[in-house]
Amino acid sequence: MRLTPIFDMLPTLKRGLPIVEPMVEEQVERIHQASLAILEEVGVVFRDPTALADWQKAGADVRDERVHLDRGLVMELISSIPPHIALHARNPAKNVELGGPNSIFVPMTGAPYLRDLDDVRRLPTLADLGMFHKLAHMMPVLHSSAHHIVEPMDMIVAHRHLHITYSSMKYSDKTFMGMTTSPKNAEDVLDMCAILFGADFLEDHAVVTGNCNGNSPLVWDRVMLGAMRAFCRRNQPVLCSPFVLAGANTPASTAPAVAQLNAEALSALAYTQVVRKGCPAIYGHYLSTVSMQSGAPMAGTPEISLMNFMIGQMARRYKVPWRTSNLLGGAKVLDAQAGYESAMTMMAVLLSGANYIWHSAGWNEAGMHCSVAKFVVDSEVCAMGYRMAQGVQWGDFDEALAAVRDVGPGGHYLGHPHTLAHFERAFFIPKLFDNNSYEQWKSEGSKEVTQRALERARQLLAEYEEPALDPGKDEALRAYIARRTREIPAVEALNDEY
Repeated sequence: MRLTPIFDMLPTLKRGLPIVEPMVEEQVERIHQASLAILEEVGVVFRDPTALADWQKAGADVRDERVHLDRGLVMELISSIPPHIALHARNPAKNVELGGPNSIFVPMTGAPYLRDLDDVRRLPTLADLGMFHKLAHMMPVLHSSAHHIVEPMDMIVAHRHLHITYSSMKYSDKTFMGMTTSPKNAEDVLDMCAILFGADFLEDHAVVTGNCNGNSPLVWDRVMLGAMRAFCRRNQPVLCSPFVLAGANTPASTAPAVAQLNAEALSALAYTQVVRKGCPAIYGHYLSTVSMQSGAPMAGTPEISLMNFMIGQMARRYKVPWRTSNLLGGAKVLDAQAGYESAMTMMAVLLSGANYIWHSAGWNEAGMHCSVAKFVVDSEVCAMGYRMAQGVQWGDFDEALAAVRDVGPGGHYLGHPHTLAHFERAFFIPKLFDNNSYEQWKSEGSKEVTQRALERARQLLAEYEEPALDPGKDEALRAYIARRTREIPAVEALNDEY
């Protein structure tokens, strides 16, 4: 059966379900105080001369590379972070909001491999990245085209960020992410954003998000801090993300791991306000637990869910929007393991109140590959989660009760006017999950979900229509890429200026 695609993006998810908060107030305060004690007594290493000088000017206790942060200073700094962020897309109809009950879904990024349209695991190309950006553009539940969903291995590393950013901008008119792989790369991304949106517009409008990962335990390095400064100076939000491999770079216990992570996030959030007071920032993290048998990162474990619930409580205590990771799988193919791990994570994410829900489509093999089939299936699962997280809808309650009186005992509702008016949106009908009889499934080719998903992806790509990009801006973006490609050596050292 041919499925007529609907590509209109769903608006910002406004959550209507109660949030799960496993910690009582005293326990939230215990985590908070433990984190502040870590910042004061243990300190955080900032491996960056500029950051160390900034902290000294701000009044921190700087000892070599280790910064000891007074709790009063930290709380004063983070108080200026806006509690809500309006993210602007090149298509204003696709602007979204973050903070409070507002959430968005963002596809995965960073995969060095893909499983392609033939479900073959291989190295990605720039064309493969464009394919994923097109799919992200067509998925109603995805609110962003992200950035390097897969690494384009056919591009010189020093020039990749330019082509990745252009692909994000060209193939989708949704909001997107910016590369933070070096300070200068971040500046290039922001210069391209200035071409697309206007330099003055960036001064008081968020148009792109950057992600800066910490080196847990308790280290922020020069590359990430330089990229963070680039975004903050241009008033663009950055995700301050400790990279948690619980049990390896945190204590092997859930609550203390959150206390350390919280300290790391607070130190980076505070630094954003040292760079530019009032600039938007997002409490971030990447969560996994480590197998004590193999050392491998695991997805979908109970402790990850508990940590998401706890981190949500901490972010709300500080009144800061927060990011988490969604639909993570460790399986090597789209199988039952991938499905169970992903579903376990998404349920916790939605009930934790996360605002920036990253890695929402395609992630498998602990992020080593992005699967086309999983990308499509995950997007449908996110649409189901979107519907659930909106909560119970009461708009037709009285009308439906009237139908009970009309039908009465022993009747049926299939032909009733209320059913005919509401059946398309009354209950979510998955397009990729087969709920037919065994006989019908067999007669239609005994297709498993991977095959159905790949067929769906091919159909979507065949029907893709590129969103028009202003020709003048397109020409300016191409010219910028050409100029920077000439200027950037194929192998570039880190610029100490940042």
